[in-house]
Amino acid sequence: MDHRSDGEGDLRRSPPLITVEEWVGSSPAKLSRTAIVTASDDSLSLRRSENRLHEVRRRIIEAFVPEGFPGSVTPDYLPFQIWDSLQGLSTYIRAMLSTQALLGAIGVGEKSATVIGATFQWFLRDFTGMLGGILFTFYQGSNLDSNAKMWRLVADFMNDLGMLMDLVSPLFPSALIAVVCLGSLSRSFTGVASGATRAALTQHFSLQNNAADISAKEGSQETVATMVGMALGMVLAHVTRGNPLAVWMAFLSLTVFHMYANYKAVRCLSLTTLNNERSSILLQHFMVTGQVLSPQQVSVMEHILPVWASSWSSTSVTILHTRIRLGIRVSHLKHPDVVKISGLAVSHYKKENYLLLERGRVVCVITHKLSTPNDILRSYIHALVIASLVDKSKSVHMESRLWMEEKYGVFISKLRSSGWATERLLSPAIVWRAYWSHSSLDEKEN
Repeated sequence: MDHRSDGEGDLRRSPPLITVEEWVGSSPAKLSRTAIVTASDDSLSLRRSENRLHEVRRRIIEAFVPEGFPGSVTPDYLPFQIWDSLQGLSTYIRAMLSTQALLGAIGVGEKSATVIGATFQWFLRDFTGMLGGILFTFYQGSNLDSNAKMWRLVADFMNDLGMLMDLVSPLFPSALIAVVCLGSLSRSFTGVASGATRAALTQHFSLQNNAADISAKEGSQETVATMVGMALGMVLAHVTRGNPLAVWMAFLSLTVFHMYANYKAVRCLSLTTLNNERSSILLQHFMVTGQVLSPQQVSVMEHILPVWASSWSSTSVTILHTRIRLGIRVSHLKHPDVVKISGLAVSHYKKENYLLLERGRVVCVITHKLSTPNDILRSYIHALVIASLVDKSKSVHMESRLWMEEKYGVFISKLRSSGWATERLLSPAIVWRAYWSHSSLDEKEN
């Protein structure tokens, strides 16, 4: 009897068959334990490691940040999104004020206004915006990717201008259609530029091929900013109703904050792609020190406004990239220039898929029709080297060729090790190319 009791006790105290831990997280470095499941032949035990409040908070956060955050995105993602959400919030608040003014200008609420008249004015407004978007894409579409920071700011500035046109429309009843169409035209630039630059920035943020997830979560963030902004805008419109001075003060204050938030958002970005200006900054520093700057260091030095608008800002870097003309038309060259490049083709550029021609302080790049992205990057760096030597040497082609042979490979290798993408140069599309042959030049293959 006693032996059976002892045996039964040993059986009841036998170890469980299995213990399973439940973990949540999209990357091994960011896992957190949520539950422990213990099972035996006759029982199942479940012990949760996090309370319901923490679980609800985690799920809410997962609806607005990419899966695996922060390890799945670049370090500049969070500060950019914070400032971007704040600028979006101010935009939707102001939109209520400008829309209220626009509706009043086209006659909403007035007995003398007709439905067909208001519809026609709204049609002209939308038609002008669509046409403007097409024209803007035609003239600047290929330039948006290479200057994402600048065009991001320009897009929001044009949006501010469009809202301003809507707000002033009641003040000019005789020119209402013109003012409204100008506002719509301005906002059409915003739609094209912001959409294109957003795509470029999404690719930059993505570290785990999760661009679609980042884009979806950005949409969730924007939706919340829209709803909050519209609610606050309705309250502000109600409070300032009948007080034009209060409307203008609120609008201008929010506009100033909007531009400041946009500036801070763009300044947070540390892009790793090589465009014209970043290549210039990196090369000049390398030629002096032999070292390569990090993307974070270059982001502080590069201009985020057009060069003509930021010439007042102090910088220790000479703007060499403004003196490079990439992909020029050979049909626009004069006879002395053609004679000059014919000599250069058989001397300094015999093995290259490009030709460089200095005209004063400007360096022109003629790209071969078979040039690859690597050739384009090499030609641009070579042109920058010549631009830096124009005022220091009389044999710029000789010295620049020697520099390229000795230092270019080291420069590119250090760029890669510092996190820069060296596969291609982000520049406006090169549509003009050339094919050259010479009686003493080895014939290039078609």
